[in-house]
Amino acid sequence: MRKIAATYVFPGTTSPIKNGILVCDDEGTIIDILDRGNSFHEEAGVEFYSGILAPGFVNAHCHIEFSHLHSKIEKHVGFSGFLEKINQLRNEPAEKEKAMQIADRKMWAAGIAAVGDVSNTGLSLSMKLKSKNYYHTFVEAFGFHPSRADRAFSKAEEVLESFKKAKLSASIVPHSPYSVSHELFQKVLKNAQRNGGPFTIHNQENKAETEFFLSGQGDISMHFSDNLKLDTSHWKPTGKSSLQSILEYLPKENQLLLVHNTQTKKEDIKALKQHCSLVNTFFVLCPNSNLFIENELPPVNLFRDEKLYICLGTDSMASNSELSILQEMLTIQQNFATISLEELILWSCINGAKALNIDDSFGSFDKGKKPGVNLITGIDFKTMKLTPKAKVKRLI
Repeated sequence: MRKIAATYVFPGTTSPIKNGILVCDDEGTIIDILDRGNSFHEEAGVEFYSGILAPGFVNAHCHIEFSHLHSKIEKHVGFSGFLEKINQLRNEPAEKEKAMQIADRKMWAAGIAAVGDVSNTGLSLSMKLKSKNYYHTFVEAFGFHPSRADRAFSKAEEVLESFKKAKLSASIVPHSPYSVSHELFQKVLKNAQRNGGPFTIHNQENKAETEFFLSGQGDISMHFSDNLKLDTSHWKPTGKSSLQSILEYLPKENQLLLVHNTQTKKEDIKALKQHCSLVNTFFVLCPNSNLFIENELPPVNLFRDEKLYICLGTDSMASNSELSILQEMLTIQQNFATISLEELILWSCINGAKALNIDDSFGSFDKGKKPGVNLITGIDFKTMKLTPKAKVKRLI
């Protein structure tokens, strides 16, 4: 049994405890949290740290298959430029398995305990089998032209089956509103309704996506026709935002993770509320990736005002310098000063666990859970803010 004390313990679902003591077994299962009040006296067998204890982070959106693309794409190329580079580089010869293993180990060392990972193939399967992290794999289907729907869905089913055979959690999901035809959307939706599991989609990631749905023009249209040489003659713009245009294809019962959301407006949230309950809807923010690609951030304060569930992701090494939830927290704090540390930890831990439907094991220091234990240092305790020197060390 271990007793671990710190300046503050952040349980994840209740208020921070000053000078709290976390009691857990040697395997990391939480036994109890002891509240010693405002004073702390040395006790035999208690490890004490200056800093805060928090549950293991949940990275709600990652593309570990792109780990070999680290430093291969320049910043601020814009979304269409980024898509073009991904398509050029994703199949280049590289030690992809090794790159994924390194990224996985670094996530573990950076305090991440669980990951919602988007995959197009089974390439990451063997790495995930050996990982200390929990993974839910979102098997991504995409196919813009209706004629590709059957083939695209069959491919996703094959990848899903490989993960299921390995007894790894996985579900089939669409890539984005603009890259999935109505026919493919219907297949993915029926599968989600039949089999359950978390459901995610890249949502309102850039202005080009909005323009494509409003007018059928812009960078995405050019990317399809010029870079991918796709026939776009079947496409009919809806005159509405991308989210409002695809609401009928979003399952109402599954956990729904909407990722990026940089262009989401109040009217989009209103339309979403009319379609489904927001109790199982999560807005996943990947701020460092957004800044990397288009130097833009989502309207975080709007989401807070609307009392939405927010969680954090890192996206991929193609659009980020590292897969670190702490760095995402620092970026949000730097740009949205009114957000408290307690709120950031809520987003980073229990909200992500709820989104992936693993909050029975992860996300908080509730008795019986085995969420991982992080020590975060570099805290200004007067303001209860992270400082630029903030670091995370995994204790369990």
